Amino acid sequence: MLRAFLVDDELLALKRLTRMLSATERVEIVGSTTDPVDAEAFLTLQPCDLLFLDIEMPVLNGFDLLARLDPQPLVIFTTAYSQYALQAFETNSIDYLLKPIEPAQLDRALNKIERIRGGGEHAPDLQALITQLRSAIEPRDVKYPDRVSSRTGERIEFVELNRITHFYASDKLTFAATSAKSHAIDLTIAELEQKLDPRKFVRIHRGTLVNVDYVHELHSWFGGKMLLRLKDEKKTELAVSRDRAKEIKERLGL
Repeated sequence: MLRAFLVDDELLALKRLTRMLSATERVEIVGSTTDPVDAEAFLTLQPCDLLFLDIEMPVLNGFDLLARLDPQPLVIFTTAYSQYALQAFETNSIDYLLKPIEPAQLDRALNKIERIRGGGEHAPDLQALITQLRSAIEPRDVKYPDRVSSRTGERIEFVELNRITHFYASDKLTFAATSAKSHAIDLTIAELEQKLDPRKFVRIHRGTLVNVDYVHELHSWFGGKMLLRLKDEKKTELAVSRDRAKEIKERLGL
């Protein structure tokens, strides 16, 4: 049975992964922690076969921690990144679990690790992978738009992004909300997430993208969710889904 160690700075995510792995009865969990520094100390003395590793963590991120381990175990990254990084994972024959982790994802990842250990699949070049992932994830010199267009019949209106408090999906349409009104636009929330500056706009729900400059308050809510209040005239309240809570807190410096 594989001896696994788990590292994730989000306690709820760590507990969820622990429960899911225990239910598979395919691995022995030799330890877990929310602190990558503690993980380094443990793994230096007690190497494991398999490391479940979050990427974005304080003090040491996942890449930095992995670089300090010798020998390096097989790694399954757990990540909230849903765009640039995934191609790097796939092309380098290593596996990843996209948060929130689902049982089918976990089974797929464990199957791949077993194939690697059994010689049926080559282990990845971790150093090459880390280099590729860093370049994919770290900020790049990208030119982002400063406005979006809203079409009404033959009329096109341009709306500056610094006036938009949030984007939301409703009745199969997407709207850009300002203090004055909501403007229908031709892009989906997913397309906007790819197109706009991620330092300014963050997705807090499947159907909502918020301008962080307009965030006034953030409150804990039931089921691990959060409630976000904007500093617009209506004091708009928006729900933050559980799997997006960590990202919005980090973006707000919490």
